[in-house]
Amino acid sequence: MTDTAAPSYAPSYVDPARPPRRKSRLVRGVWKFLVAIKDALVLIAMLLFFGVIFAALNARQSTTAIKDGALVLDLNGSIVEQPEEQAAFAALSGQSRARQFRLRDVVRSIDTARTDARVKVVVLDLDSFGGAYPAALGEVGDALARVRASGKPVLAYATAYTDGGYRLAANASEIWVNPLGGTIFMGPGGNQLYYKGLIDKLGVNAHVYRVGRYKSFVEPYTRADQSDDARAASTALYGTLFAQWREAVAKARPKAQIAQFMTAPDKVILASNGNIAEANLRAAIVDKLGDRTSFGRRVAEYAGSDANKPAGNYTAIKYDAWVKANPLPTAGDSIGVLTIAGEIVDGESGPGKAAGKTIEKAVLDGLAKKTLKALVVRVDSPGGSVMASEQIRLAILEAKRQKLPVVVSMGGLAASGGYWVSTPADVIFAEPGTITGSIGIFGVIPTFENALAKIGVTSDGVKTTPLSGQPDITGGTTPMFDAIAQAGIENGYRQFVSRVAASRKMTPARVDEIGQGRVWDGGTARQIGLVDRFGTLQDAIDEAAKRAKLDPAKVHAEYLEKKPGFLATIAQDFGNDGDDDAGGGDAFAHVAADRRQMLARAVGDMKRLATSGSIQARCLECGGMGPTTVGIGDAKLLDLLLARIGF
Repeated sequence: MTDTAAPSYAPSYVDPARPPRRKSRLVRGVWKFLVAIKDALVLIAMLLFFGVIFAALNARQSTTAIKDGALVLDLNGSIVEQPEEQAAFAALSGQSRARQFRLRDVVRSIDTARTDARVKVVVLDLDSFGGAYPAALGEVGDALARVRASGKPVLAYATAYTDGGYRLAANASEIWVNPLGGTIFMGPGGNQLYYKGLIDKLGVNAHVYRVGRYKSFVEPYTRADQSDDARAASTALYGTLFAQWREAVAKARPKAQIAQFMTAPDKVILASNGNIAEANLRAAIVDKLGDRTSFGRRVAEYAGSDANKPAGNYTAIKYDAWVKANPLPTAGDSIGVLTIAGEIVDGESGPGKAAGKTIEKAVLDGLAKKTLKALVVRVDSPGGSVMASEQIRLAILEAKRQKLPVVVSMGGLAASGGYWVSTPADVIFAEPGTITGSIGIFGVIPTFENALAKIGVTSDGVKTTPLSGQPDITGGTTPMFDAIAQAGIENGYRQFVSRVAASRKMTPARVDEIGQGRVWDGGTARQIGLVDRFGTLQDAIDEAAKRAKLDPAKVHAEYLEKKPGFLATIAQDFGNDGDDDAGGGDAFAHVAADRRQMLARAVGDMKRLATSGSIQARCLECGGMGPTTVGIGDAKLLDLLLARIGF
């Protein structure tokens, strides 16, 4: 009998290193799906990238010749010395901001329109105007006045004019306002935010080291209100600049009865039953009430129109096309123009910020070509890092070592570090409305020992010297460190004073007397010796040519600045290509937008407090008279904050 083996019911052996076949298929399927998504996204991004490039290049190539019509200055943003560089494809991601117009381009476009027969009328669209510093407003206003004086009409339109917008519109032949809008003049000034209460609640200690009785930039971090000294300085500055505004408006438009809108606007408006536009018309502040269609018909009387297009159309010459059609001259000897615009910062940066290393390289590269006959330094800055200011000053001195004349042209703003970099000048030009001075420096170091203590966090450790670990942001500073830091600030102030004294041929005592962080208007600055002459950038270029023994009519300006990159150029062309006729809202909408800008600046200020680490020469009062639009960084930070809290 043969034994038969019993069937085995034991499970077969499974290799633990080998996953089940079904699980392996699932993983492979998911992986293929993810790879497919990745490939699709890459393909979409590439198509979008090349599509935008094609659109931008095609837009350039299809630029038509300038035809007779109305030059439209749709100033839907602020006028600045040097626009910030827009990030590539920012418009596609919804991150585009109010536009910034380069001052010299705006002035050149107006001046060329005055003598060009193709331009039948200049249209000034100020519905979304973001403002400019008083000196810039004066320069653009003067250019518009020249067009009007030549007999060529200038027509202005807005739903509601800001103070800065009306400074320009006053030079127009006709001022139009929407019947449902109207203008209320605000005047300079207003409340400044103070963060002392917030800082105390958060448990942050702001250690401030400063020199200058009027150096008020640090006050928002140390006080809950404005000091008497800061109030007196601001009152004097704003009062002078406001007087200049009233004088300019009265000169450009003598019939405008603006006084009553300054002293008792409620009575004037109530007398018109709340109809602000009608009150403006009665006071000759505006000439016509009408919507955009009516305004367009009026422009068409000069510029012509297309019968096949909707009512209110007229033949328009776009601003960007006009600027490209009228480039800067290039004939003759080269006068270098160095632009120092925006906050002065350490390291490198793009346009709109004055980075020490970037500007130093621009100067040295320009001088290395050996083609420059003189150097004009155009300053439009509230100051910033002392280290970067000195780096820029030394680079400018290199031009003097090469025996080149150096002329400074102050724009709307040349204060604190902006004045520091002006000290190498042989002669300084400014405008009566230029904001300058603020000779003083400070430093702020925040520490968080109290904030950490609130959540039960403390710090301790071994110190090998009295300064080990200082400044300690988690444990606070020591009296010894504070004394050393204050001594360093005082030494920096003495250096600032000595540079100004040597440049302006004053005694250090006199510079200290007019320094102390005090901010001056250009007219007063000239009286006390901080400025030599009144004049524009072109006046400064002409003076530099004369000092180089050249004929001013036979030179050209060579701007020593980094050219926009390829992607940045595409972003600019793409962002400026569309037509946007959306109104800027009524007078109350303008006020609301201005308050939002103020909030964005406050958020940015808090960020700068938390990240500041260098000695600063910066001006606080300077922001109150400038453009209402803020930097791209502050605006993005506010958007992020509002998104986080659900707005």
